[in-house]
Amino acid sequence: QVQLVESGGGLVQAGGSLRLSCAASGLTTFNRHNMGWFRQAPGKEREFVAGIDWSGGTYYGDSVKGRFTISRDNAKNTVYLQMNSLKPEDTAVYYCAANLAAYSTFSEQRYNAWGQGTQVTVSS
Repeated sequence: QVQLVESGGGLVQAGGSLRLSCAASGLTTFNRHNMGWFRQAPGKEREFVAGIDWSGGTYYGDSVKGRFTISRDNAKNTVYLQMNSLKPEDTAVYYCAANLAAYSTFSEQRYNAWGQGTQVTVSS
């Protein structure tokens, strides 16, 4: 069974940085799978933040381009989200997700395994 465990959330002042990590277990072919980060703020729909495909290609939501960077370490079965220049509107629960189909074409919608989420709060 695939498990995704996020860590690294917390409280930070506007303009600060955080790095989120997502460790995947039960996914022995981690390097073959697209991974993504999403977020959901209270009262809002879940939003695509960033994705990285199995070949290392990266994709970003418009609201985070130039501020956030997604990366992966296949040896550690881990995907990261480096968040810089944080704004109060980045406050949300951040979720890690995986597309369990190997070697898939990247899509913002095709994810079928989810973590429990980690809270990020940015104060003004």
